[in-house]
Amino acid sequence: MQLTSASQTDKHTNVELALEIRGIQKKFDAFIALHNINLSVHQGEMLCLLGPSGCGKTTLLRIIAGLESQNAGHILQGGRDISNLPPAKRDYGIVFQSYALFPNLTIADNVSYGLVNRRANRLDIQARVAELLTLVGLPTSGNKYPSQLSGGQQQRVALARALATKPGLLLLDEPLSALDALERVRLRGEIRRLQQEVGVTTIMVTHDQEEALSMADRIVVMNHGVIEQIGTPQEIYEQPATPFVADFVGKINVLPAVSLGEQRFRTGHLELHCEGCDHPVGTQVNLYLRPEDRLLENISADTPNRLTARVNQVEFLGGSCMAEVSCAELDGQTLSFHFSLNQMHDYDIRVGQSVVLALRATRIRAFALGSA
Repeated sequence: MQLTSASQTDKHTNVELALEIRGIQKKFDAFIALHNINLSVHQGEMLCLLGPSGCGKTTLLRIIAGLESQNAGHILQGGRDISNLPPAKRDYGIVFQSYALFPNLTIADNVSYGLVNRRANRLDIQARVAELLTLVGLPTSGNKYPSQLSGGQQQRVALARALATKPGLLLLDEPLSALDALERVRLRGEIRRLQQEVGVTTIMVTHDQEEALSMADRIVVMNHGVIEQIGTPQEIYEQPATPFVADFVGKINVLPAVSLGEQRFRTGHLELHCEGCDHPVGTQVNLYLRPEDRLLENISADTPNRLTARVNQVEFLGGSCMAEVSCAELDGQTLSFHFSLNQMHDYDIRVGQSVVLALRATRIRAFALGSA
């Protein structure tokens, strides 16, 4: 059945849609890789599919590319049903983690490969290759071969090749995972700059939280073949929708507690107020708190969520530290808190010392045990 999109805008945001994924399912024998995936991709955005190995993110990307077929569901690009089209009939460029350059072709020939196959004019090809190599910072590398370039440079070439035909969609399959740490940080900034400069709608697969948080307009957090949450990096980090998202994205403290009602919870000998978190009295929950969500200034005896912490261990990180502390009010449970270098000096954050602080009531998230 051929589908058309009655409206090519997201009804919630009134933003033009580049891609619509409707009810996609994928099985490998008895294993369900994707279960009823629904997703709208906005025109010109950078969308990251984030999740652990085996969560289905790469399978979804391959289905979008036509490299894998779905068992059910439809994909619409610009309102056109591409669900059953072969890869060559779909409008995208793709970059793999392994670069996938032709070792026997020059850099210029690698970049122009798609244009040559489309029988573009030779002078137009030369101009486009020169434009792209300049764009990715390799203007003088056209006559070199892939083996003469570093891993980061090869990935820039792969990116230029993917953009050569001016695709409507750019697919990135963990493009930075084969690079060393410094090159990953450098190249992720360049990819984001290029994506914004060119304006191409981009879907990137990654298992690296930092990459997703720093590069994406929106993040799709996946787990066991389903979408756990979709949101901006700040929404995903500050307002996790499920315990999995809270655990997977960023560092987190988890405290077992019981609800006292009226947004109050008992954990150890401490009663905590958690704004916006309410559960029936007696509900067993886990409280989630980021390491930076504590107050140090103007703490008095009646400050809500006040506690005294003893510093057990300090991990020095340069301009900041991560301190592991234990609290008598919490029956000795340990927590991790993040402090800037100045705070370390101002509040004498070092092993063996005690520090009085308060947990931010607006930043604690409470999930009932067994919740999704």
